[in-house]
Amino acid sequence: MAAEPLVTQMRKGVLDYCVLALLHDRSRYGFEIVQTLAAIDGMLTSEGTIYPLLGRLRRDGLVQTEWKESSGGPPRRYYRATSDGRRALRAFREEWSTFRAGVDRILASGGPA
Repeated sequence: MAAEPLVTQMRKGVLDYCVLALLHDRSRYGFEIVQTLAAIDGMLTSEGTIYPLLGRLRRDGLVQTEWKESSGGPPRRYYRATSDGRRALRAFREEWSTFRAGVDRILASGGPA
């Protein structure tokens, strides 16, 4: 199995929650989210992925938006996690910890101890 499709599939499974984590404590605009993710190994993504994802999160009530004036151009749409978004992120963090530990255990030893 080629590495790129594998990484793409893993990224798809967690990208919503990575974006929610970035929006947990402060508002960010779309391109800022793209740049932040691009700076992290394995998280490279594009505007063509992030903007539809943000739209879906907004429709699902997990993020809210606000237009703000920009000093260097047109107004920007800023995104921030809602209380439902923070709740979803909290649930993911709990499940992720258990899931990651299980995968690590299998990869390290081939199964349960």
